[in-house]
Amino acid sequence: MHPTLTFQHVSYLWDEAKAAELAGDEVALFLYRSNLLGADLRLTNYAGGNTSVKIQATNPVTGEAAEVMWVKGSGGDIGTLTKAGCANLYVEKLHQLKARYRGLAHEDEMVGLFEYCLFDPKCATPSIDTPLHGLLPFKHIDHLHPDALIAIAASQDGEAIMREIWGDTMGWLPWQKPGFDLGLQLEKIVADNPGLRGVILGGHGLFTWGDTSYESYINTLEVIEMAATYLEANYGKKSPVFGGVKLENGPDEATRRAQAAAALPLLRGLASSQRRMLGHYTDDARVLEFVNSHDLARLAAKGTSCPDHFLRTKIRPLVLDPEQMKGDAAAVKAYLEGLFADYRQDYVAYYERCKHDNSPAVRDANPVIILWPGVGLLSFAKDKQTARVAAEFYTNAINVMRGAEAVSTYQGLAEQEAFNIEYWLLEEAKLQRMAKPKALSGKVAYVTGGTGGIGLAICELLAQHGACVVATDRDRLAETQESLRKKFGKDSALTAAIDVTDADTIAESFRQATLQFGGVDIVVNCAGLSISKPLSETTQADWDILNDVLVKGQFLVSQCAVEIMRQQNLGGDIVNIASKNGLVAGPNNVAYGTAKAAQLHMSRLLAAELGPDKIRVNTVNPDAVLRGSKIWEGDWAAGRAKAYGVKVEDLPQHYAKRTLLGEEVLAEDIAKAVLVFVDGSLAKSTGNVLNVDGGVAMAFVR
Repeated sequence: MHPTLTFQHVSYLWDEAKAAELAGDEVALFLYRSNLLGADLRLTNYAGGNTSVKIQATNPVTGEAAEVMWVKGSGGDIGTLTKAGCANLYVEKLHQLKARYRGLAHEDEMVGLFEYCLFDPKCATPSIDTPLHGLLPFKHIDHLHPDALIAIAASQDGEAIMREIWGDTMGWLPWQKPGFDLGLQLEKIVADNPGLRGVILGGHGLFTWGDTSYESYINTLEVIEMAATYLEANYGKKSPVFGGVKLENGPDEATRRAQAAAALPLLRGLASSQRRMLGHYTDDARVLEFVNSHDLARLAAKGTSCPDHFLRTKIRPLVLDPEQMKGDAAAVKAYLEGLFADYRQDYVAYYERCKHDNSPAVRDANPVIILWPGVGLLSFAKDKQTARVAAEFYTNAINVMRGAEAVSTYQGLAEQEAFNIEYWLLEEAKLQRMAKPKALSGKVAYVTGGTGGIGLAICELLAQHGACVVATDRDRLAETQESLRKKFGKDSALTAAIDVTDADTIAESFRQATLQFGGVDIVVNCAGLSISKPLSETTQADWDILNDVLVKGQFLVSQCAVEIMRQQNLGGDIVNIASKNGLVAGPNNVAYGTAKAAQLHMSRLLAAELGPDKIRVNTVNPDAVLRGSKIWEGDWAAGRAKAYGVKVEDLPQHYAKRTLLGEEVLAEDIAKAVLVFVDGSLAKSTGNVLNVDGGVAMAFVR
């Protein structure tokens, strides 16, 4: 740590040695500063805020020197910002846009003009905040949304509190939607008040700056530290935090998680009335303090303040009555259905009150944030990352309310202003530019035997097509989870220990899946083992373990999954990995073949039963998948080699030669068969069998 700097509420991360390596490269130092600021979530939230630097560059057309601003582009995150995520624009041209500006009624047209100011036409798209940086005279600028600052910015007495903390070294601008006019106001307040170290945007955030990247970094940290210190000194002085505790003895952690897991599938189903959503659950201490407080209802109704918070959390959260949630299943369902119906109706009424002639059509009217006293916060969105980030942003909003109430009275964004942000045509255009969802986006796939060759291949292919995957197995859990998250993102995968013969471990694995993602949509029964022996050598233990793992396991997992799927009321898929041996009678295979045949027929029985629930049940029959498969690590390979009179090392060639196509079957081939059953390609197919065996005539279904 720098010897002269001590911070209690922010992290000082500047590394002098690292900065020395970047000396002389202003853009590299700007990116370094940006990444440090983004690494501390007390300074700004995911994809929130933006940073900039102005440098001297050579105009490639004239060859003359020009001032060029590098600034975070639209939709980026300063914590991971690179050159590719930046827009770069001629500063002089941005100033020339002032002559084209026609007033607040024409704000949005200015964004299109930013493209004519670009230094590099191939750079990232400039954000709406571009003029807020470009019209200020400072070389290095940070625009952040720290909770401590927004608490003051969202206070009824925010400007007076600012004067108390910083005297005349900070400026104040009342709330205004970001845009060119706000940039002009920033330019004016700085010109009229020489010596300012920063400006607070009412209800929004903070602008700070410096002559060097380091000076801007330190200035930003110091301003935020002073705000946080002031709030800390005032917590509990005026009144108890959030009016004091209303729910004195809430459930312990295990009970909270059990309650959340039990309710999540039903809540997810209700939240998915327009499109399938994924869930997130948190019982963070800050959340519990808020949801268990006397002021919960009053403050939740005010909504959030900072536009970044609001855009991700909707106009207001849905608050549950903990007493109503204690009823029997039917009563809880009826209560929640009524509550959701009321919320949707209120949301549509808000849209009708606030819409403009050119507003986009009303969007999904379901809540994003659900607050449950005693239990925590649940959020729902189109993918897991968005649901998690929404929960994080609402936690930021809780921090803001906590601080504002400690020193003044919290003020949410006015309803019309909130609508103008949510249904901003520029935001709508950004939504329309987003990539089309993948086939399995919004779905959760639960795979038994998920760390083995076939199971892992299934997990990887389903994740590749957008699913969140839960790989359950007895071993290789940590490395499998790490591998999947490295390939598909930290929100993409979960592993859970399971014994498919034990109902308790199965139930626990589904609880973990539900707490992580909100429920389950796809179940692949892939767990298995193989024992190859003639009748005379097959023991009762052989028979029992094969039937326990393959038949009982498939039954128990399917039973637990269907309970969740029925609560969600979103349909679902069960795909059972059986075997060619379920159809073909071969030598030395009585116990394994019988169990596989039972799996196959159970699939048909479940398909017949679950059709009314829109739950499809289909079977994939592999044969001789040797590479990477766990079942070939034991005695099975030797047993099959003995049965066919070949060497173990010759088995792949033996199996390939006997197929009609003369092809070796790989784990990836089985995964593709699973995919075609669950990606919508065969949405009206159930009770079917797909052989993936290279072509074995004896296994033709007839």
